[in-house]
Amino acid sequence: MSTEFKQLTLTDLLLNRPGTFTFRLVLGAFGIALRLFFRRIETVNADVVPKGTGVIFVMNHPNGLIDPALVFVALPRKISFLAKSTLFRMPVISFLLRTVEALPLYRKIDAGEDVSKNQKTFELCRSLLQRGGSIALFPEGVSHNSPKLLPAKTGAARIALGAVSVSKTTGPLDLRVVPVGLYYTSKTTFRSDALLHFGEPFIVSPVELDAEGQPIREAVKALTAKIEGALREVTLNAETESDLYTAQIAEEILASAERNEYLGEKLEFLQKFVIGTSDDTVNKEKKALREKLIDYDKKLDNHGIGPEHLSLAQFSRGSVIKQALLQIWPLVLLSPLAIAGAIIHYPAYRLCGKAADLYSKHDADDIASTVKVLAGMVFMPLTWLIVAGIVYYFLGWKSALLSMPLAFVCSYIALRALEETEELRGWAKAIWLFLTRREAFLRMFVERRELHQELREFD
Repeated sequence: MSTEFKQLTLTDLLLNRPGTFTFRLVLGAFGIALRLFFRRIETVNADVVPKGTGVIFVMNHPNGLIDPALVFVALPRKISFLAKSTLFRMPVISFLLRTVEALPLYRKIDAGEDVSKNQKTFELCRSLLQRGGSIALFPEGVSHNSPKLLPAKTGAARIALGAVSVSKTTGPLDLRVVPVGLYYTSKTTFRSDALLHFGEPFIVSPVELDAEGQPIREAVKALTAKIEGALREVTLNAETESDLYTAQIAEEILASAERNEYLGEKLEFLQKFVIGTSDDTVNKEKKALREKLIDYDKKLDNHGIGPEHLSLAQFSRGSVIKQALLQIWPLVLLSPLAIAGAIIHYPAYRLCGKAADLYSKHDADDIASTVKVLAGMVFMPLTWLIVAGIVYYFLGWKSALLSMPLAFVCSYIALRALEETEELRGWAKAIWLFLTRREAFLRMFVERRELHQELREFD
């Protein structure tokens, strides 16, 4: 299967889809919120998703409600999600779940839940799939911080087999399972990147049912294993956090020399590197490479720079200074609007962070990013209304109306200015090192080039 990368624009996230006015409003709100929270949202092989047939999307679950929200806004076809039942008791979230027609899933790990109610949910899923609809669920069962997939639960397999096997009385059902790997460069960090990697769909075949009309255990176990295997192909699985950290160092070094255009390419390299260096049986050269990467990263950290900054070694002092000035002047020009936007929105930004700290967990699930996005959807518009109210009091309604889009523009300029300032801070340290300790700088550049050559085998 050829690999197709696509970076989603705001227009892509706001596609017109059948649904009520409230449904479209929620779709638009989440599309805008996610596009602002993430600097880049990308898909890999989204075109493989079947049309006109029943589909079960199975996904890994690293990031709370952000995971289903991404799939919700990134796909043109309508999806019903299976969400843990306890979320349906949370005031705002329950409204959103019912609006997008999510279905409750009752889990043993949630205190006081009656898991027998899942039978009704499974029946609704089967009916939806037999009508050519689609559902999305998370076989791992919980949102987590593990660097690898958790063992898959059997729910997805039971729903799939139940749907195709029951349908034998009314004719064959064309049901596909589509694995979707979700990857975040830093899932709780504002303006990080997100990726949806769609795997090759596979057909679910009918099986024998037991005396109670349920798929036999062996068939459920086999399909669950197949689902888990398909998910492993589209996700990053490191045995330890140390393995993952080393892989990220390697990717940064490789990308600094030949910038990967797509986030999907970054994930492909990370997968190959983790597989090639994490096994206990890897040879001495691979183990030595890992140690060199860690030592090199510490050396760069001591200087406060990253591997990409070493590219300055290829230029003269004059061209480096000239380029630095060209980068700075737009920030200086827009600084009044950026400062105003930062001051106005600072309370909302801090409130979002506090909310995420207070509600980082819901039962066994990690929902910090979810809280940040939902809080931002509340506190940012509230900030604009407060600004408009203050302006109305002093200057009248015309100025108040003008203040709301102006506040939004200032917030966006402040956001971009902060991003640029943070990036320029690293370049400023690199330029100073380049000008004052050129020999040490060049040695690190040569070392980066040597490491890059060793990493090429994983690319």
